[in-house]
Amino acid sequence: MKYLLLLSLLLSFSAYPDELFDVALELAQKGNAIAQYNLGVMYANGEGVPENDTEAVKWYRKAAEQGDAMAQLSLGYMYQYGKGVPENYAEAVKWYRKAAEQGHAMAQYNLAQIYLRGEGVPQNYTEAFKWYRKAADQGYADAQYNLGFMYDVGNGVSKNYAEALNWYRKAAGQGVAKAQLKLGLMYVLGKGMLENNIRGYVWLSMAKTQGNAKAIKVVDMLKTMMTPKQIADGQALAAKCYESNYKDCD
Repeated sequence: MKYLLLLSLLLSFSAYPDELFDVALELAQKGNAIAQYNLGVMYANGEGVPENDTEAVKWYRKAAEQGDAMAQLSLGYMYQYGKGVPENYAEAVKWYRKAAEQGHAMAQYNLAQIYLRGEGVPQNYTEAFKWYRKAADQGYADAQYNLGFMYDVGNGVSKNYAEALNWYRKAAGQGVAKAQLKLGLMYVLGKGMLENNIRGYVWLSMAKTQGNAKAIKVVDMLKTMMTPKQIADGQALAAKCYESNYKDCD
């Protein structure tokens, strides 16, 4: 309840950044973690105060040390990209993990990315898979795509085209163009299913609509393999898919 009241107070000043800064500073100096995090955001973005990454880190840290997950995520980001502090992947991992263990989906995704690339930690596909899965289960679209890819190629988990299809579909339904491309290719190539050029055409068209360069080329190639009726059926279904915001696509 106190969190909601304070958040409501801070948002009530959102149209007046100078006043918001004054309120956040007063509360932050009294040790309120939510205000400390918001003060960090204001310094990072230059809202109501000159942009200052060093000050942003200072306030993020105060909130992060009190267990605020958003502050922990933000502090991890500052360490990862060397903003306001020297770049330090070990510290980035430390703070991402704290937020991830509290269930923060973006922190889980960022942690997975670091394990996937082996940045500041030994490369570990199993750990990457674990954290992608936690974020994907919360609906984080990019994590769903990466989870699908790991099932597709067998990184950190046994190959499973059915699971790859499932996670690509979830990400594609949230508008992730690269997931739409992969999903379309799975249908065209018959990976884990019978080939289906019409469904492949639909999802490749969705990715093409978003400007995905590979999808643009593949759609043109696919059309040479389809009958006029298949193309017409694919175009009709693609229109339904697009108009339904990727819900009515099968």
